[in-house]
Amino acid sequence: MKNIFYFGEKIKDFKIRVFNEKELRAGAGILFLFAIVAFLNSWLLGDFKLTKIFVIIFLIDFFIRIFINPKYSPSLIIGRFIVSNQKPEYIGAPQKKFAWSMGFVLALTMFFVLVVNNVIGPINLFICLACLLMLFFEASFGICIGCKIYNIFNKEKAKLCPAGSCEIRKKEDIQKINLIQVIITILFIILIFIIYNINIKEKEVIINIDNNQEVSDCEVPQWAIDIGHVDQYKLHHDCK
Repeated sequence: MKNIFYFGEKIKDFKIRVFNEKELRAGAGILFLFAIVAFLNSWLLGDFKLTKIFVIIFLIDFFIRIFINPKYSPSLIIGRFIVSNQKPEYIGAPQKKFAWSMGFVLALTMFFVLVVNNVIGPINLFICLACLLMLFFEASFGICIGCKIYNIFNKEKAKLCPAGSCEIRKKEDIQKINLIQVIITILFIILIFIIYNINIKEKEVIINIDNNQEVSDCEVPQWAIDIGHVDQYKLHHDCK
């Protein structure tokens, strides 16, 4: 049984048990993909079926990670397969157990609130956004939010963090951001804001052309009819 129930792999070069960070990031990316699809389906269409299914899958996946063995987690098995041709990058296992425990508690809460009691409200939104945020940061940036929290509550700080982020060191030149880069980023954000507002104003003009007549945007094109997206098209164009 000891060959099944353990947490992290023993590698002779390290004193603590470790995981392959690339495998974990791949697993987080897989979960994030399904999570964002379920979330948008609930948010835009008001259909919580996919969200309920994802909550159950997420709960089972994290139960296996914490209470059995992460190597048998379906998302991590798929992640291992995807990055199997890449050189492993080892990170410490203790902080990941704490981080995944946070995810398991959120999933368990969501299970009882949404799946068992079918309660829909702000708590669902908060938990969904928290999970999406943690999955996105790990998959995209290699930043484990739960691991950061682990350092707050544990005297023994996390070891073997992704890309040596646990180590206190000076940034190299290639990592530094100069003033020009900051200005470009700010201007880019302002541009997005301007484009968004122009789009909103254009919609308001179209609606005000004749409030009693059907706007041309509400005429469902043939391609939307062919793929069965009439309701989605009307919803997207604010049509009644």
